[in-house]
Amino acid sequence: MAEKKEKYVPRFMTRYKEEIAPKMTERFKYKNPMAVPRLDKIVVSMGIGSRSKEAPKRVEKAAEELGLITGQKPVITKARMAVSNFRIRKGDPVGAMVTLRKKMMYEFIDRLISVAIPRIRDFRGLSRKSFDGRGNYAMGLSEQIVFPEISVDKVEYIQGMNIVIATTARTDEEALELLSLFGMPFVRQ
Repeated sequence: MAEKKEKYVPRFMTRYKEEIAPKMTERFKYKNPMAVPRLDKIVVSMGIGSRSKEAPKRVEKAAEELGLITGQKPVITKARMAVSNFRIRKGDPVGAMVTLRKKMMYEFIDRLISVAIPRIRDFRGLSRKSFDGRGNYAMGLSEQIVFPEISVDKVEYIQGMNIVIATTARTDEEALELLSLFGMPFVRQ
C-alpha cells in the first residue's frame, strides 16, 4: 500500500488557524468564522526610478532579485503614459511586481517579519498610519539586501521596494490587530 505524503503547510498559516483567528473572534465578537479577517494577498513591487540607457538592464535585474525574494516569477510593469520630464515613453519598462497568494503569501510574510525587518538598519518600528482605511497596509523598504536571498556581493544597484498587505478586514483597527498578532513590529503609541 502506498503511503500518503504529508502536505507542507506554512507555519504562519497554521498559526493563523490555531491562534490568531480565535483571538480575533474573541476580541471583535464575530458570529461567523468567515467574518474573521485574514490575509488576502501581498503585492511586492520594485520601480527602477530613472530612465537611462541602462533602464532595461536595471528592470531585468530588479525582476531577477524580486523573483529570488518572493519565489515567484515577477511581471515587468510598463509605463501607462509618456512623461517627458522623466524621459519615459508609453510602454517603457519601469519596474517589476509580484502578487503572492495562499502558501507563498504566508511564507513571504513569515520571512518578512522573522528575517528581513530585524535586518533593517536603525529600525524603530512600522508606522501605524500606513493603513488605507479599508484594512490594507502598505510599507516600503529602502534596500532589497535585507532579504537573505540577495547576495550583497552580486548587487549592482541598491533598490527599494513597496509591499502592500491586503486583508479582508473592514476597518484599520481590525487589520492592525490581525497584523500585530502575526508579529508585525508596529510603533507603540
